[in-house]
Amino acid sequence: MRTIRLTVLAVAMAAFTNAQDVQYNFDRQTDFSRFKTYKWIQISGSQQLDSLLAKDIRDTLDAALAKKALTKVESDPADLYVGYQVAVNEEKQIVGHGGWGYGPGWRGRPGFGSASTSTILIGTLALDMYEVSKKQLAWRGTVTKAIDTNARPETRRKNMAKAFDKMLRNYPPGKK
Repeated sequence: MRTIRLTVLAVAMAAFTNAQDVQYNFDRQTDFSRFKTYKWIQISGSQQLDSLLAKDIRDTLDAALAKKALTKVESDPADLYVGYQVAVNEEKQIVGHGGWGYGPGWRGRPGFGSASTSTILIGTLALDMYEVSKKQLAWRGTVTKAIDTNARPETRRKNMAKAFDKMLRNYPPGKK
């Protein structure tokens, strides 16, 4: 019975680390129905990625934005300037290993097994959309997810697409 509980706990923890945390916010005074085009910008001070990962992120975001009826343009005029920032943090995961036993210091009482820790990389991407005419932030979405460093490039792109679609689910926001 204890083994089953520990297995369920381990599966739940694995599912939690694979979940995406998505948030968004927007300027309630903005009429998002006016936006038809966007242009990529580099946000100053943001972390620079290797060119392959940056291309994968932009290509995947381009596809997600196209589903929202936004068209990418290479030059001005554009309705929106779009940029993103990324951050990677490390978190420790504690994994318990169940079992009963008698060990030193327990004085004959049952022990509770052992635990090990591992490092998990947590990636966050923030997507910013600036209204060009007002020169101000109109919409921001963030997605946070555990990074599988052993995933194939195709799997990473598929995970990015799911995360970005989820992040943009509420774009454009409803009418006032």
